[in-house]
Amino acid sequence: MDMHTVVVGTSGTTAEDVVAVARHGARVELSTAAVDALAASRLIVDALAAKPEPVYGVSTGFGALATRHISTELRAQLQRNIVRSHAAGMGPRVEREVVRALMFLRLKTVASGHTGVRPEVAQTMADVLNAGITPVVHEYGSLGCSGDLAPLSHCALTLMGEGDAEGPDGTVRPAGELLAAHGITPVELREKEGLALLNGTDGMLGMLVMALADLRNLYTSADITAALSLEALLGTDKVLAPELHAIRPHPGQGVSADNMLRVLAGSGLTGHHQDDAPRVQDAYSVRCAPQVNGAGRDTLEYAAVVAGRELASSVDNPVVLPDGRVESNGNFHGAPVAYVLDFLAIVAADLGSICERRTDRLLDKNRSHGLPPFLADDAGVDSGLMIAQYTQAALVSEMKRLAVPASADSIPSSAMQEDHVSMGWSAARKLRTAVDNLARIVAVELYAATRAVEIRAAEGLAPAPASQAAVAALRAAGAQGPGPDRFLAPDLAAADTFVREGRLVAAVEPVTGPLA
Repeated sequence: MDMHTVVVGTSGTTAEDVVAVARHGARVELSTAAVDALAASRLIVDALAAKPEPVYGVSTGFGALATRHISTELRAQLQRNIVRSHAAGMGPRVEREVVRALMFLRLKTVASGHTGVRPEVAQTMADVLNAGITPVVHEYGSLGCSGDLAPLSHCALTLMGEGDAEGPDGTVRPAGELLAAHGITPVELREKEGLALLNGTDGMLGMLVMALADLRNLYTSADITAALSLEALLGTDKVLAPELHAIRPHPGQGVSADNMLRVLAGSGLTGHHQDDAPRVQDAYSVRCAPQVNGAGRDTLEYAAVVAGRELASSVDNPVVLPDGRVESNGNFHGAPVAYVLDFLAIVAADLGSICERRTDRLLDKNRSHGLPPFLADDAGVDSGLMIAQYTQAALVSEMKRLAVPASADSIPSSAMQEDHVSMGWSAARKLRTAVDNLARIVAVELYAATRAVEIRAAEGLAPAPASQAAVAALRAAGAQGPGPDRFLAPDLAAADTFVREGRLVAAVEPVTGPLA
C-alpha cells in the first residue's frame, strides 16, 4: 500500500490524486480549511432545520416526494431511509478501484463546504478509505442523473455500519463488523446528510479519470506498434516528417508522428521493397496512423478538460452557498461527463480497428511485401498467428458495439420528475470494457510486429535500435519469438500485461527519449 497522503481541501482534487487513492491505496486527510468549511456550512443547515418553513433536502422528502414536509422527530429516519432504499443495486460487484474512486470523489465534494455535512461524517469517510474497507457496489442501479444514486448509496450504507463490504484482506463481511474491527464508529445521519452522500457524478467521473490514465499509455503504445508495423512492412517513414504535419496542425497528430519517427530512427528497414522498387505510398492503416492516433489523442485532451472541471466542482442538490442560501439546482446531471465517456469509447474503437488492419496486413502474404504467410515458421504445417488475428478481430468487433453511445439514450424515472437522464454510469462501464479490450488489441499487433521485425532481421535488414529494445523486452517478459507453432495464449497474455503495465513505453524510451 502506498503511504503517500492526499490532502482533501475545499477546492477539488486532481486526476493524479484520484488514481493514487483508487489504485495505489494512498491515505486521505482533510485539510483544516475543509474542516472549517464543513462546520460553517453545517451551521447554516442546522439553522434552516430549526425553522418551520420546509427546505428541500433538509426538512422535506426527495424527488417526486419533495412536497411532503417532514417533522423534526422523523428527519433522522428520513436520512437513514433514503440510503437504505436507494442502495438497490443489482448484478456483479464493481471493481475495488472504482469504489475507492467513488468514495474519494464524494469526500472531495463533501469537503467543499457546499453540502452541509458535519465534519465527523467526512472524517468517517476518510477513515473507511484509510482502513482499506471497500463497500460492495453493484453493476446496475445508476441512470447518471441525480448522480450515481445506487452506487453512492451502497457506500453510504457502509458508513452507517450496514450492508456488506470488503476488508483489506479481500474478504466480504458485514460492514458493521469491519468498522468495529478498525475502531470506526458508524455515523448517525442528520438533516440533509443522507441526500448529500448520494447526489453526485462521482462514479462516472472516477472511471473517466482512470480511463484517461490507461488510454494515455495505450495511445503511446499504439504509436510504437504502428512504427514497428511500418518497419516490418518496409514502409516509408517520409510521411512522418514534421513539415507535413505542421501544415495540418492538429496537436495530437504531430505528437504521434514524432513518436513514430523517434522509434524508427536508425532503421535499416524503412523505404525498402522486396524487389528493390521504391515504395510510393503505403496503405492507409500505415500511412495515416498519426492522423488516426492523433485525433484520438486530441479527444483525450478534451475529455481531460471536462474531467478537470468536474474534479473542481461541488456536485450536490441542494447546495449550501456562502451567503447562507440553500438552493436546489441541476448540477448533478451527468451529461458533460457522459458525453466524453462516449467520445472515448468511439476513438478507442477506431484505434483498435486500425491496429487490427495493420496486423492483418502483416499476416497476408499478398500484402506483407515478402513476409511468410501468417508469419508462420513452415506455412501449411504451421498456422502461425492466424488465430491471434481472429481473436484481435473479435475484440475489435466488440469495441464497435461498445462505441454506440449510452448518452444518446434517456429513460424517465421517479414518476417523471427525473424525465431526462444522462446514462453516464453506463457509458463509463462500457468504456472500462473498451479500454480493457484495446490493451489486448494493441498487444496482438505488438506480438505480430515484433515477430515480423525479427524475421526481417534474420534476412539481414537491421531494425531500428528502439525496435530492437522493444523486441528484447517483450521476449524477456515471456512472449516468445518466431518458430514452430506452440500454445499461443500464454504469449499473448504476456504481451497484454507488457502493454497495459506501460512496459512497452518504458522499454523504448531509453533509446528514443521520453515519448508523449
